[in-house]
Amino acid sequence: MIKTLLIANRGEIARRVMRTAKRMGIRTVAVYSEADADAPHVREADESILLGPAPASESYLLGDKIIEAAIVTGADAIHPGYGFLSENAAFAEACAKNDIIFVGPSPEAIRAMGLKDQAKALMEKAGVPVTPGYHGDNQDPAHLADEAGRIGYPVLIKAVAGGGGKGMRKVDAAEAFLAALESCKRESSKSFGDDRVLIEKFITNPRHIEVQVFGDSRGRVIHLYERDCSLQRRHQKVIEEAPAPGMTPHVRQAMCSAAINAAKAVNYVGAGTVEFIVDGSGELSEDGFFFMEMNTRLQVEHPVTEMVTGLDLVELQLKVAAGGSVPQQDAIRLSGHAMEARLYAEDPVAGFLPSTGPLERLEFPQTGPGRRVDTGVEEGGEVSLHYDPMIAKLIAHGENRRESAHILADMIDELVIYPVRTNAAFLRRTALHEEFLAARLSTGFIEQNLDDLVAGQVRPVDAAFALLGALDLRPVIGGSLDPFEAADGWRLNAAPRLRHRFAVGDEVITVILERGSRALEVTVGTETTRMTDLAIESRDRGYAFEARANGHDLRAVCEPVEGGVLVSCRGRSTVFAYENPEAAADALEAGDVIKAPMPGKVLAVNVTAGDSVKKGQALVVLEAMKMEHALAAPRDGVIGELTVETGGQVAEGDVLVALEALDEVVAA
Repeated sequence: MIKTLLIANRGEIARRVMRTAKRMGIRTVAVYSEADADAPHVREADESILLGPAPASESYLLGDKIIEAAIVTGADAIHPGYGFLSENAAFAEACAKNDIIFVGPSPEAIRAMGLKDQAKALMEKAGVPVTPGYHGDNQDPAHLADEAGRIGYPVLIKAVAGGGGKGMRKVDAAEAFLAALESCKRESSKSFGDDRVLIEKFITNPRHIEVQVFGDSRGRVIHLYERDCSLQRRHQKVIEEAPAPGMTPHVRQAMCSAAINAAKAVNYVGAGTVEFIVDGSGELSEDGFFFMEMNTRLQVEHPVTEMVTGLDLVELQLKVAAGGSVPQQDAIRLSGHAMEARLYAEDPVAGFLPSTGPLERLEFPQTGPGRRVDTGVEEGGEVSLHYDPMIAKLIAHGENRRESAHILADMIDELVIYPVRTNAAFLRRTALHEEFLAARLSTGFIEQNLDDLVAGQVRPVDAAFALLGALDLRPVIGGSLDPFEAADGWRLNAAPRLRHRFAVGDEVITVILERGSRALEVTVGTETTRMTDLAIESRDRGYAFEARANGHDLRAVCEPVEGGVLVSCRGRSTVFAYENPEAAADALEAGDVIKAPMPGKVLAVNVTAGDSVKKGQALVVLEAMKMEHALAAPRDGVIGELTVETGGQVAEGDVLVALEALDEVVAA
């Protein structure tokens, strides 16, 4: 029996593990960096230990300090969560040497599955189907290019030690191979300390389906059914669900049996996930799936499995680690359908660039039956550039897939987040997209439907609520709910009209609200939206509105912020600032400079002063939040000035590159 558990992680997963441990009567110990001194997971633990400065390499990745913390606090077990040291065989060995239970598989199993090339060779011996490709030791770029040509394009370059979508590049043609290889090796070296790669055939219209497995020390291995993780962006999962759409009993039997064989091949103990790439060009088939990798830890998306099986996977991990047994396979049943959406601090409108800073407003949806929120942050906290930008996981469970998607969308509707930008509206559009609801899935779904999934900068309904939120509506609360009774909208021989100018970012917009024959009509530019059934509720900070717009039910929260109105509607929080006269000038200047969209480190500078560049050409590569971001030229031009060099640090808003004025380019 485990008495004291140290959680060697932070944020959402640390709180998740802590929640189960406390329910089981286990004392908990948190570790933290200086950046996380006031984090919720630190306050909620029975005891906490400081590891070091904010960078993970100086805190959460220091295995010796974590072992020391466990010894000092009397912890008899360590749960590594996911990421950081969760798949580090040397750390698992260090735990064993100090008589500390590592809540995870053996070091041998971690090593066997940790390197993709060796894992694939092992799976072939175990009879598990693998994707055609090159898994050899020769890492000469010319040799790898030859192998890619032999396999046939398109191919995937994958880091041997990779995971989480990092160190992976799809290459469509031979001429792009060497540049993609160099980028992949650079990212792999920084993320994993190993730049070796393998090459795989890219499966057309691929789906990503994985199987949750559990093994115990008695040699028994079971599966907890499958999850579909096909919705991805840059190989990072966005929405996961269980069970997989279109799964048949025969395919499930074949896939789950293959996953169990994979686990047994390495004498697996604990929670693990066997991931398969699946041919999604037609119906799922028993010979249409191939082993990709095994994650020897708890997965980010484990809550969807918990929702459809009723099991607590962390509880099962702790029991197995203490010598307990896994349940009988026939005792595990599927119930309903679950989806999980990863809420990230990123801006889809700006190409999904990370967004960092304080969380001045953070309001999560209500939880209860069929609704769950796992998070590591709270209002007043901060999204740090040092760690993964995930704010929360929103998990929905319904009787069927469509119901689950609509519950998820409803949960997103209730979010209020400011001023950090998020992908919430993007997630909502994805969950309700007709192609998604029809289960026409592939790992290319988001890229193929990006224009539908990423909303424009200003939505008329948001602008309408901004105008309403800017009015003094107290006189109509509980009354007729007519905003024109609270403001001067009177016109001679014409319907009442309200007109307001706002600045949204660099864009200045005019919002016109009129009372039509049976509705309020809001116009932004040339687009008009009709709003009916307007209801207003007073809140501590502003108003909550309900209305129907163009036939759809809407809910919005409007709150005053410095210099404007914050509108949270359909997963997006937008600040409508009272008109900024400098916005137009700023917008004109924007085409001549490339500014840092977030704090980060300069990985590469691809141009020098005087170079001619084309619109869309990558000029500078930044690293922030463990990801690479290429900053492109906004127009054709000539490089006039460079203010950065490789290896330098930049702050958000710093000017990195200046282009010469267009007339100077023409004259040249």
